[in-house]
Amino acid sequence: MPKTVISGFTHNFLGNAPVWYKQVIVLFLIVNPLIVWLLGPATAGWFLVGEFIFTLAMALKCYPLLPGGLLAVEALLIGLATPDAVYHEVLVNLPVILLLMFMVAGIYFMKELLLVTFTQILVGVRSKSALSMLFCAAAALLSAFLDALTVTAVIISVAVGFYSVYHKVASGKGYQHGTHNAHSDEHVVELHREDLEEFRAFLRSLLMHGAIGTALGGVATMVGEPQNLLIAKVVGWNFAEFFQRMAPISLPVLVAGLFTCWCLEKLRWFGYGARLPKPVRRVLEDFADNEREKRTKADQAALWIQAAAAVVLVIGLAFHIAEVGLIGLLVIILITSFTGVTDEHQIGKAFQESLPFTSLLVVFFAVVAVIHEQHLFKPVIDFVLAQPEVHQPAMFFVANGILSMISDNVFVATVYISEIKQALDAGVISRAHFQDLAVAINTGTNLPSVATPNGQAAFLFLLTSAIAPLVRLSYGRMVIMAFPYTIVLGSVGLLAVINFL
Repeated sequence: MPKTVISGFTHNFLGNAPVWYKQVIVLFLIVNPLIVWLLGPATAGWFLVGEFIFTLAMALKCYPLLPGGLLAVEALLIGLATPDAVYHEVLVNLPVILLLMFMVAGIYFMKELLLVTFTQILVGVRSKSALSMLFCAAAALLSAFLDALTVTAVIISVAVGFYSVYHKVASGKGYQHGTHNAHSDEHVVELHREDLEEFRAFLRSLLMHGAIGTALGGVATMVGEPQNLLIAKVVGWNFAEFFQRMAPISLPVLVAGLFTCWCLEKLRWFGYGARLPKPVRRVLEDFADNEREKRTKADQAALWIQAAAAVVLVIGLAFHIAEVGLIGLLVIILITSFTGVTDEHQIGKAFQESLPFTSLLVVFFAVVAVIHEQHLFKPVIDFVLAQPEVHQPAMFFVANGILSMISDNVFVATVYISEIKQALDAGVISRAHFQDLAVAINTGTNLPSVATPNGQAAFLFLLTSAIAPLVRLSYGRMVIMAFPYTIVLGSVGLLAVINFL
C-alpha cells in the first residue's frame, strides 16, 4: 500500500496497469511538447498517432480511453488541433455515436430471445461441423442487422451458462446448486476431468467460429460495425445501397469463411474439431429442458415482444425510416414498455456495454482532428492516388488491413475515409472512384482485422470476458485459431476487390 500522498498518486495513475506501461505513457506526455518545440507540429502529430496506436495495441494492459484520452487532451493543449475541430468531427459522426448509444442498448433487451436461439442450436444439432457452421452463420446473420458486440455477448452468455452447469455436475453437485466456483477445478471428480477438458476445447472452437461470424456479417451492412455507418454517411449510402455495394466482396468472403469453418472442423487443425462428450450433452439437454419447463407465460410473452421488435428493427433498417440510432431507441421503448422493464437502474444496465466505447470513439475523433489539422496522411494518400487507378482499391484494402490488425478498425476507417473524402472535394478523384475506394476501405478494415483481438471490439470483448479464462482462451491461442480465417478472409477479400471493383 502507498505510504505517502505522492506514492498514492503514482499508485492510482492508470490503476492496475503495469509500471512499465505507466512509465511509457508518462514519457509520451513529456516528450510531445518537446517534439512540437524542436521538430514542429507535423512531426509531433505523427508521434501522437503512433502513441495512440500503441495504446490501442496494448488494450489488455489498460482500456485505451484513459491513456488515449490523456494524449488527446495534451494534443489540444499544445496546439495540434482545436476543440472546435474535435467538435466538428463529433458533429459529422453523430449518427455513429447514436448507433453505439441506442442500438447496442436496444439489442441488450433482446438478449433472452437470442439466448434461447443459440441454446436451441447448441443442444439440437449433433454434428460438430454442422453446429459450427450454424453458429458462424447465425452470428453473421445477426451481426448484419444487430450489433457484433452484443451478438458476441450473447454467445458468451450461452457458453458461460453451459460451462457452469457442467462444471457443477463434474464437481459432484447438481446444476441447480447455488454457490459454485467455476474457475477452480479443485473439486472436479477425476472421472469427469477428461470430459471437462474436451468440453473446454469444444466451447473454444464455437466461440471463435461465432466471433468470426460477427466479422463475416458485420462487413455486409451499414449497422454491422460502427465504421460501416460512418463510411455510409460520408459516401451517402442507405442500408440497401450499402449492402449492394459490399455484396461483390462480402458474399464471396462469407462463402469462403463458412467453407473454412467446415474444413477446420473436419481436419481438426489450429485447435478446432473437438466434439461434445456424450455425458456433457446429456447434462446440457437435461438443463435446457428444465429451463424450458420453468418458463412462465409472462416469459413467453416477453419473447414474442422481442421477436416483434426484431421484425420492426429489420424493416426500419431496410427501408431507412429513420437514423439507425433512433431505430435503436424505438426498440428500447417498445421492448421495455411491453415487458415490464420500468426501473431506471434496469434500463441503465443496457448502456454499460456501449458508453465506454462511445467515449473512446470521441477520443478517436480528437486524434482524427489532429491528423486533419496537420495534414499528416496527405502525402500517403497523394502517393496512393498517384498510382494507376485500377490498383488503388487493392492498395487501400492492404493498407487498411495491415493497420487494422494492430489497431482498432474504427479508428483506421475514420482516418482513411476522411482523407479520400477530402480528395473527392478537391476534385482529385471522381465520385464513382470514391465509392470504389470506400468499399475497399470498409472491407479492408473489417476482414483482415480478425487476425488479433486488437482489431475488432467483439474479439477484444471475448478475450476480456468471463468465459476466456474458464475455457483457457488466451491472446496467443486466439491469434493461432484466427490465423486460417485471417489468411482466407484477407486473400478472398483482396481478390474480390481486385476483380470486382
